[in-house]
Amino acid sequence: MLTPFLAAALALQAAPAAPPALSQENRAILRCSAAFAIVSRRQANGDPVALRWPSLEVRGREFFVRSLAQLMDQTGLDRDGIAWLAGFEAKALQDSGETDKVMPSCLLMLEASGV
Repeated sequence: MLTPFLAAALALQAAPAAPPALSQENRAILRCSAAFAIVSRRQANGDPVALRWPSLEVRGREFFVRSLAQLMDQTGLDRDGIAWLAGFEAKALQDSGETDKVMPSCLLMLEASGV
């Protein structure tokens, strides 16, 4: 599942030396990747609210992997830098309680991605 990568991202302490400015589209991709990882983990843990969303075990993971690889290509960040950004975004979503709020638009992005 997505848990090992997200856990590694959350465990990283240091920010990239100079995080790049992300486009609006890239910020949305990063946010949805983090949301899918969070919801997928909650689904695996049997969270009844998360189970209301379509299963993200396969498609959410594929979106996560492809999107973060795309961000690496576009930003020049390495895996650690992207992991830091993903972890930072996941923490922001969890702290704000907005994960379920962003899911409808993220599911639209998932559909549009063809994954």
